[in-house]
Amino acid sequence: MSECGCSGPQKTFDGISAQYKRILWAVIAVNAGMFFTEMAAGKLAGSRALQADALDFLGDAMTYGISLAAIGASIAVRTNAALFKAFTLFAMGLWVAGSTIWNVFFMGVPEAHIMGLVGFMALMANVVSVLLLMKYKDGDANVRSVWLRSRNDAIGNVAVMFAALGVWGTASGWPDLIVAGVMAGLFLNSATQIVRQALAEKRAVHVHAA
Repeated sequence: MSECGCSGPQKTFDGISAQYKRILWAVIAVNAGMFFTEMAAGKLAGSRALQADALDFLGDAMTYGISLAAIGASIAVRTNAALFKAFTLFAMGLWVAGSTIWNVFFMGVPEAHIMGLVGFMALMANVVSVLLLMKYKDGDANVRSVWLRSRNDAIGNVAVMFAALGVWGTASGWPDLIVAGVMAGLFLNSATQIVRQALAEKRAVHVHAA
């Protein structure tokens, strides 16, 4: 994304930018606020999809903080931070998948109007985050993981709104569970992408050192 200003190959953006750090602080605040809002609404509505999306907000707020701490550190520290964030995505994906399977057997019908309203609020919050982070989506593994998580949030919010419409139209909890399952798959896929990039960056450093 940016060049090092010296001879050699183009340097991947590593987050060393005052503007990028300010954007990260703003996005952390948005995600932390939406976690509390959406988790409370998910419990009130009985929606597993809302609770899954709330957990994603919490994971984002925590891992964006890790991203901030890792900026300017060595490539080893930054790739390890990215791998840790991938692990949290894997863990959330597995939790959502497991809780969705459990709810197949103990399923109630969520409150569709609460799902739709809160899903729309969360979508607006994530659209703002995605637009702020758009220009940094092709950075190193630490930076790219931030973009992928924000993109996941926006996709998840759209999915929650479709789930709300499905619950309202069918008077069934199945649309909510299906969306929660899709979101679990999205978490696992993004975690895999982050791991692959981080490991590739580690290998590149070892090859260069050799």
